[in-house]
Amino acid sequence: MSIATGQSQGVGQGVGHSALRPDGTLKVTGEFAYSSDLWLDGMLWGATLRSPHPSAWIRSIDIAPALAMPGVYAVLTHEDVPGTKFYGLEHKDQPVLAIDQVRYQGEPVALVAADHPETARRAADAIQVRYELREAVTDPRRAAFDPACPQVNPHGNVVRHQPVRVGAEFTADVVVTGEYEVGMQDQAFLGPESGLAVPAEDGGVDLYIATQWLHVDQDQVAPCLGLPKDKVRLTLAGVGGAFGAREDLSMQIHASMLALRTGKPIKIVYGREESFFGHVHRHPAWMRYEHGATADGRLVYVKAEIVLDGGAYTSSSPAVVGNAASLGVGPYEVDNIWIDAYGTYTNNPPCGAMRGFGAVQACFAYESQMDRLAEACGLSPVEIRVRNAVSQGSKLATGQVVDTPAPLAGMLRELAAMPLPGPGSADLRALPGGVAQTTHGEGVRRGVGYGVGIKNICFSEGFDDYSTARVRVELLGGEPHVLVHTAAAEVGQGLIMVKSQIARTELGIERVTIVPADTSVGSAGSSSASRQSYMTGGAVKVACEAVRERLDKLRAGGATLAEVLADGPVEETREFRHRRTFPMDPVTGQGDSHTQLALCVHRAVVDVDVELGLVKVVELAAVQDVGRIINPLALEGQIHGGSAQGLGLALMEEIQVRDGKVLNPSFTDYLIPTILDMPPMRLSILENPDPHAPYGLRGAGEPPTLSSTPAIAAAVRNATGLALTRVPIRPDDIALAG
Repeated sequence: MSIATGQSQGVGQGVGHSALRPDGTLKVTGEFAYSSDLWLDGMLWGATLRSPHPSAWIRSIDIAPALAMPGVYAVLTHEDVPGTKFYGLEHKDQPVLAIDQVRYQGEPVALVAADHPETARRAADAIQVRYELREAVTDPRRAAFDPACPQVNPHGNVVRHQPVRVGAEFTADVVVTGEYEVGMQDQAFLGPESGLAVPAEDGGVDLYIATQWLHVDQDQVAPCLGLPKDKVRLTLAGVGGAFGAREDLSMQIHASMLALRTGKPIKIVYGREESFFGHVHRHPAWMRYEHGATADGRLVYVKAEIVLDGGAYTSSSPAVVGNAASLGVGPYEVDNIWIDAYGTYTNNPPCGAMRGFGAVQACFAYESQMDRLAEACGLSPVEIRVRNAVSQGSKLATGQVVDTPAPLAGMLRELAAMPLPGPGSADLRALPGGVAQTTHGEGVRRGVGYGVGIKNICFSEGFDDYSTARVRVELLGGEPHVLVHTAAAEVGQGLIMVKSQIARTELGIERVTIVPADTSVGSAGSSSASRQSYMTGGAVKVACEAVRERLDKLRAGGATLAEVLADGPVEETREFRHRRTFPMDPVTGQGDSHTQLALCVHRAVVDVDVELGLVKVVELAAVQDVGRIINPLALEGQIHGGSAQGLGLALMEEIQVRDGKVLNPSFTDYLIPTILDMPPMRLSILENPDPHAPYGLRGAGEPPTLSSTPAIAAAVRNATGLALTRVPIRPDDIALAG
């Protein structure tokens, strides 16, 4: 069984260098072992029966037809959950298996273990469930504001209401209002949910799983299995992308239940359609904004109402609401603010973490407003932003002071000064419609647009955010060698490489091996919130410093490193925490809620066929401040990747939900950008160190996802003259507008 392999790299590959990813070649050549590749002799296959209805009572479940099928070893329902029947990322409100009702299409109802995956699927289909359908709550605004609306959650339909109240002056010379909508985006990782659960001799279970947060999985799985945490051991298997969706559990408890029941290893691998039902998505949003400014474009006030659809269960909706509220006016100075942000329960698919995490939705709205304000004041889109840009010393909407470099005005000026691309190519593939050759240039107009985003880095609002690292230096083959052990999930972002670079920098030792992540070392937190370079990088740094201090003492008499290590290895374990944060006040929204803030600005150039409604993004340019570059090549990849997901949200990516049912759970109908859709990018990467962060670095993975979407939308507006208040922008939004 192949789980993971420790990797070593050559000399001169410390912080600041474009060290190659140790897993990169294996992934490119197809040799990397992902979680779906796991295998043990004698293992069984698990399958899940899911509800076809978004809202219904369960009146009966008959598992006899499934149990009678040859090759079936077990069929489980909620009655077979050995421990607590509920789990959840923030609140334990999600049933392991539906008990008396289902609250969304795709909710797990029963499990099957069989000797072949097709047998398991057929057996799941043979289970007979009698449902009594009831009204599905699918409008989050009705859920939030209509007292007569049915209750999806026993505690009401509002997950969290977070106001922000600053100042009292809400009159201005120039006022612009707008209503905006963001569709439901999927993380669309290429490796579907999968894992292998192995029953252990001590009555526990060893789970090999693709996840973003090993210890929070352990915290949720163990109580549901009725086991102490030390008997539920998790090891990170190869992860084929995450982007937030793997923070929530998928098949972890289910595979473990089947393994404990059958006494055999259980493998579960979702197909693509099941993956769409098996993980959370980006919250769709409905937002109403009002901006007031002086005649020369200085912001006086911002009012906003933000409604986020969290779907059937809580997941991370409270934190998403907090981000949307605290960052709801963007990186602009404004003295008077009135924001109400709501997260709601509905019978739509559950929503949770996705890259940008609440800030993406608000960014599309406030940036669209800034363009409207620029037009009303007779200013350029760049100038309106420069006049209102935050800088070091500015206050955010929460009253938190920006106490690190924030050179937004300069970033905007640098972006505006970048050369624009030349006229369109004669190559038809460069036109809207691309290889389909739907146009030869007639009806094609060019547009330019700008977007600015501000994103919090690390966990916020008083969360005890920390990471643990164990660093060991020993002699292997007569040479000093470093082993770095953390529970941090490598989900494709390059964390293995970053940990290696830090160890080389701090210890000056060439040979570094990264031990596979598991729960035998302390928690490293989640691979989300752009936090791992900051938090686990910080933990590795301080653990290396502790090892170096011991080695220096041992070598004080002039001994060589090899001589010191001949007496045995030197090992230290350290936790790293960022500076303290505080919850937002529940009435005013005030408080130092964020650890770190990151800025990115985008300029988009698009060609639009106004007759067919097709859009070709010609170029994206971006300026981002990253504090300190750890790996230049990887950093560029993060900015490109974030921009690609922002492009997808702007123009093509949306889970279509009607009456609570998903209409397009496949990559045939859910479209994501390909290499043909991504344009060339101009990048300017700034280094203004954050004195509070390890090496002065600033988390970089999420900010490009914020600013790219409104920049592209603004460019399409510039080309068409249309308002376009919803993303993704569909061809009919353009072609049928006239």
